[in-house]
Amino acid sequence: MSTKTTPRATHAFGRETTWHIVGRYVLLILLLLISVGPFLLQLSNAFKGPLDDVYGFPPPLIPQHPTLDNFAEVSRNIPVFTYTWHSLLVSVAMVISNIVLSTLAGFALANMKFKGKGIIMALILSTLLLPGEVTLTSQYLTIKALGAANTLVGVFLPTAVTAINVLLMMTAARAIPPAVLDAATIDGANTWQKLRYIVWPNVRGMASVVGLMSFIQAWDDFLWPLVVLSDPEKYTLTVGMQYLNSSFGSNPRVVAAGTVIALIPVVLLFASTQKFFFRGVEQGAVKG
Repeated sequence: MSTKTTPRATHAFGRETTWHIVGRYVLLILLLLISVGPFLLQLSNAFKGPLDDVYGFPPPLIPQHPTLDNFAEVSRNIPVFTYTWHSLLVSVAMVISNIVLSTLAGFALANMKFKGKGIIMALILSTLLLPGEVTLTSQYLTIKALGAANTLVGVFLPTAVTAINVLLMMTAARAIPPAVLDAATIDGANTWQKLRYIVWPNVRGMASVVGLMSFIQAWDDFLWPLVVLSDPEKYTLTVGMQYLNSSFGSNPRVVAAGTVIALIPVVLLFASTQKFFFRGVEQGAVKG
């Protein structure tokens, strides 16, 4: 006579209690408040009128007297569209250069054999250990020697290709089986044909990650444009926004409006490309 016994341990670990569900949602709400809360507060302050309280606690998120005058005040006091255009030029240039140069460098480091490869890898990795402020002076002296100081080209050049993007593209290129590249060599394909027909179709997902990260880095950069640009007419958006903090330090509504203007392009870009971003992060298989 056989009896069936159900393992109690399996039921004990597999059953989800009400406390588990409550704890999970409490944690998610807490993370949501920490990550999205400051943005919602700035968005709310940007639309608040002079009679709305911006210092109360807890801060009221719904304006009682909503207005667009704060955004108009920003455009009246700084050339916001000119600064936005400058930031867009630098960001797009950085995206293109990082995708192209990182793809080439990543392919060379991952799939090609040449002397000094280990030394180059060590140098690239060592740059990741140095904070940007350490090389700030040398970068400025180099840009000044090239005659690119106080130009948007000078803002763009130091980040035309970054070490982290090279490593990302190298990781994606390493996922390509060497047998595929060897077969292409036997068929008579040269290096550029391998890049076009084999490497690029398999790393373009990671290239979208590199492009998005490069755009955000260039758009949000404040310190380097502030150092290299001396003419206010050539400022990028993040540098130009400092006038709001100085001229309207007592009016957080206008400062919040300027912050929202600077954030809108990044939010829209990520919202429209997030599926490509996560697909690129998960990429690793070779496509047929």
